[in-house]
Formats: sequence, C-alpha cells, structure tokens
Amino acid sequence: MNLFASNQFMVTVLVFLAATTFAFGVMAVVRVQGSVKRRAAAIGKLADGSRGDGSRSLRHSSLKAAQRVIEYTAKHYSGQDSAEMKVLRRRMIQAGIYEPRAVAYFFLCRTALAVGLAAAVFVFAPTSPGSPVGWMFMGVAGIAGYIAPSMYIDRRIKARQAEHQAGFPDLMDLLVVCADAGLSMEASLDRVGRELGDSYPSLTANIHMANLEIRAGRTMSEALEHFGDRLGVEEARAFATLIQQSAELGSSITEALRVYSDDMRHKRLSRAEEKAYSLPAKLAVPMMICIFPVLFVVILLPVIVRLSLGNY
Repeated sequence: MNLFASNQFMVTVLVFLAATTFAFGVMAVVRVQGSVKRRAAAIGKLADGSRGDGSRSLRHSSLKAAQRVIEYTAKHYSGQDSAEMKVLRRRMIQAGIYEPRAVAYFFLCRTALAVGLAAAVFVFAPTSPGSPVGWMFMGVAGIAGYIAPSMYIDRRIKARQAEHQAGFPDLMDLLVVCADAGLSMEASLDRVGRELGDSYPSLTANIHMANLEIRAGRTMSEALEHFGDRLGVEEARAFATLIQQSAELGSSITEALRVYSDDMRHKRLSRAEEKAYSLPAKLAVPMMICIFPVLFVVILLPVIVRLSLGNY
C-alpha cells in the first residue's frame, strides 16, 4: 500500500514537472518569436531606405515626385486669373470641393484619365493597335477620359443644387421664425444652420461658411452674396439681394422674409406639380418598349399557335 502511494506521488510530481517545463518552453518560444518580429520590423523600416528616415526609399521618392507635380500644377494654374479659371474655381466650389489645389487636381486627373484610358485601349483592345479602328478606339477613350472629370463635377453640382433648392424654403421658414422671436440675422443664420444639419448637410455647410465670413469682418450683404455664389441657385442670389435692399431702404426684414418664404413654398409646389405632370410623358417610352410587346405576345401567341396547328 505504501509502495502504491509512493508511486502515485512520483507520477504526480513528474506530471507537474513536465507541464511546468512545457509551459516555460512555450513562453520562451513566444518571447523569442516576438523579439524576432520586432527586430525584423525595425530592419524592414531601415530597408525601405538607406537611412532610417526612409528619405531615399522608392515610396518616398514617388510621393515626393507626385507632390512636386501637384505643387507645380497648382502654382501654374493658381497664377492664372483668366475667365475660364475663375469659372472652373466657381464650379469646384459649387460642387463642394473647397481644396485650394482643386483646380490642379482636376487638370491632373483629366490628363491621367485621358492618357490612361488611351493606353488601356492600346494594350487590351481586340483589334490591331496600328489599324484605323484601333486608333479610333484610342481617340474615343482619350476623349472620354478627358471629359469624364468635367461630367463628374457637373453631376455633383446638379445634385447639390437639387438639395439646395429643396432646402431653401425650409431655410426661409426657419429664418422667419427666428426673426419673429427677435433674433438678429447673424444669430438666425447660426441657429438655422444647426437645425438643418441632418436634413441638408451641404446647405448647412454653406451657412456655416457665411457665418464665419461675417465673424471675420465681412458685411452681411457680402457674406450673403458669396453664399449665393457657392450655392449656385437663383433663390440664394435673390435672397442676398432682398436682404441688401431691405438694409438700404430701412424696411422690415421680417416682413420681407415672410413674403419671400411664401414665394419659395409656391415655387417648390410648382416644381413638384411640374414633375407630376411630366410623369405620363416620361412613362410613355418605357411602356411602349417594355410592356406593350409583352401584351402583344401574350394576346397573339395562342392565336398564332392555333393557326399553325389548324385547330382554330
């Protein structure tokens, strides 16, 4: 009995020692692997360039070259004050792109897309690259890449203008409420900007910029004029003119806002009615193409089958 107990005790001690040795071995291996990974990561960072800062690495050189190209393009086009550059900058602002180097990015993207699409057609076109058809495809691809950024900007402008036109009546209604409550125009714009943040984010951002311009020292008329230029809708320009004339003539801004708010609501209702009235004309072509042929097949197919089988 004592021999059995002593054997059991020895087995327990050996199992404990084996488990402890295995645990310490696993911990040592994990620590060594972690140390090796940290050293390999440090060596990899140093291997990216001949110096530790990576100033001579390929990635750093590429980024630096791209930055130089962007800076040169921005400097070249920012120095031009021609009418085309002013129109392009205004379009960028109306599209919601407020980056100072947006014009440079636009020309770089247009050039890169034109060259890239033409090169892609040259490489992957099924026709012979030197054939007239191949050159025609390359020209079409280059033209498509050249005009694609402009089309993208136009789509963004249209989407934002639709949002501005939809939210402007609500803006006028809230301004009337704030004016009736005794708030000034600056405080009213600030309050309305906070209220419309969830429904119309683009309109809210432009209102916030107008408030910043007023705080920076611009007059209310100038800030609202820039506000109308950024929105790109006629309602905003008319609103700026309304506030300016009310301030010059000394009339009540509250009454002017109330009348203009009613006008905005009528315009929004008129646009909705116009879209509703144009819906039947727009549905005529899809119905003729998609629905009427199916009806003709369903109605005439049994007759044709019976005639062909002689069972009519």
